[in-house]
Amino acid sequence: MATDIRPGGWQVLPTIIKNLIIINALVWLAQITVGKNGVPMEDLFALHYVKSDLYKPWQFLTYMFLHDPNGPFHILFNMLALWMFGSTLENLWGPMRFLLFYILCGLFAGFVQVLAMGFDINAAMNLYNEGRVPAQVVTGLTDVPVLGASGAVMGIFAAFAYSFPNSQLFVFPIPFPIKAKWALLGFVAYDLFGGLYSGGGIAHFAHIGGAVLGIILVIIWNRKNRRNFY
Repeated sequence: MATDIRPGGWQVLPTIIKNLIIINALVWLAQITVGKNGVPMEDLFALHYVKSDLYKPWQFLTYMFLHDPNGPFHILFNMLALWMFGSTLENLWGPMRFLLFYILCGLFAGFVQVLAMGFDINAAMNLYNEGRVPAQVVTGLTDVPVLGASGAVMGIFAAFAYSFPNSQLFVFPIPFPIKAKWALLGFVAYDLFGGLYSGGGIAHFAHIGGAVLGIILVIIWNRKNRRNFY
């Protein structure tokens, strides 16, 4: 799928991905230990709506290093996807460009999700003003935390799918391989539908934001270097 183009060789677990996995794992361990014993980690570091009393500017960065403290599947899925699709990109781009890409996708994903939250809160506020919902509904939406690396990871998957569109992937529960480009379209369609109609506690628009910026960045970075597309 790609060639050994870096002086250090092709690494199975590249430096930035290894350190991102370690940091995310340590933060998650802190969430399920000190975070459940009096330290409000989600209140401090998860991303909140900008008009929430819990909002702090640094949350646009820190939210992507927190995960659901009630079970391991959220962090396991994100870290597995980060390694599966990010390793190829870090080996191609080098560590610093990959880290910049990861952070930018995560920041933009958070920004898009906050914008989407604003629309939901405004709609709830209109219903409240009409006397159709209690004030607690508006307050609840305002204080909902966003956390997880999913937006940044979705940006990585989008860049992988754009760069290697014909790579064959197995996507559970589909029993046959599909090409990366169709998997990306499927995920984006799922998130668009989920964000518009279902909700369900998933930051669908953060996923879409990460994917959009991921494709934009990889197009810009590869304008004069089409060799890295397969």
